Amino acid sequence: MKKTKVAIIGAGPSGLLLGQLLSKQGIDNVILERVTGEYVLGRIRAGVLEQGFANLIREAGVAHNMDSVGEVHDGVEIAFNDERVKIELSKLTGGDSVIVYGQVEITKDLMQARQEAGLETIYEVSNTQLHDVKSQTPYVTYEKDGVTHTLQCDYIAGCDGFHGVSRQTIPLDVRTEYEKVYPFGWLGLLADTPPVNDELIYCKNDRGFALASMRSKTRSRYYIQVPLTEKVEDWSDERFWEELKKRLPASAAKNLVTGPSIEKSIAPLRSFICEPLQYGNLFLVGDAGHIVPPTGAKGLNLAASDVATLYKIMTKVYKEGDKECISQYSDIVLRRVWNGVRFSWWMTDMMHDFDGAKDQFDEKMSTSEMNYFIQSEAGKKVIAEQYVGLPYEDIK
Repeated sequence: MKKTKVAIIGAGPSGLLLGQLLSKQGIDNVILERVTGEYVLGRIRAGVLEQGFANLIREAGVAHNMDSVGEVHDGVEIAFNDERVKIELSKLTGGDSVIVYGQVEITKDLMQARQEAGLETIYEVSNTQLHDVKSQTPYVTYEKDGVTHTLQCDYIAGCDGFHGVSRQTIPLDVRTEYEKVYPFGWLGLLADTPPVNDELIYCKNDRGFALASMRSKTRSRYYIQVPLTEKVEDWSDERFWEELKKRLPASAAKNLVTGPSIEKSIAPLRSFICEPLQYGNLFLVGDAGHIVPPTGAKGLNLAASDVATLYKIMTKVYKEGDKECISQYSDIVLRRVWNGVRFSWWMTDMMHDFDGAKDQFDEKMSTSEMNYFIQSEAGKKVIAEQYVGLPYEDIK
């Protein structure tokens, strides 16, 4: 039987970051993960880090690669057909910016730091179950190599994603789940080609939405809006590049360098929030408790702010003996989550073609809103403040 202070379910970036931060404060933790580390690193995800997230990575002591090769972006572009407008993030927010650094790289850095510190991560576990989470002596059982193990702990951090066991542990009559499913998805392609622009371009086009993003100066990530009925195998690289070029502004399309895809997939878009995000001594972190469409680049960043809140609470618990503060977790996190969900919903609603799902009035409203926000200094400031991320809330 093992014992630790904090049991972390899930070895994705949020679980690893939480574990690293807790360890820096001398708070023991063990991470349980159902798949292999290689599988975790194979998940292609977001790469735009808010200012607060970047600072949290630095606090965890794993920022060397991020600060060395990550791309600091002081702006982002929004294009409406061939009109391009730059949102000057630093200028409009008093100096804040974002960093483009892939989630895979963050995860790799955190894995390496955890291994070098001799911290325990147990991969390929199955039948993970959480017990007595409302008591003062919660514990986790899991199977590894056909043997059942028990991990005793003080607290459990559920960082195991939407399909994990953590949220399901909260009884149905206790939790309320809110969901909005969008009638389209994003077809994404990753390629070792230089990006079309130094900064991201969010494109609203008569043919549908597109996003020109990147992971580095030599690796690009592009997305186009597609119906949910589309299948990735029906999209050859050539077909993708042709459609992308039609949706980019002409001034950006002429810079498009094509090449073979490294990865190609279709992600459905939806918003999802579970309330509460805490049940006894169980805390939901990241996708275990909330999901946002990727339009506002908030998914990974909201997970990071969850981590920051839980890390601060655990530090007060173990450094100051303040157990009363744990009741603040859900309220603090949900305030930021709902704000992020609202921004992502708003960007999604404004930038995408709903192909008849909206009536003509609503379509006109979206166009009018777009025109206001990209032509007004006040509108640009709203986008900039949300995009770089609001400040993290302190624990009382």
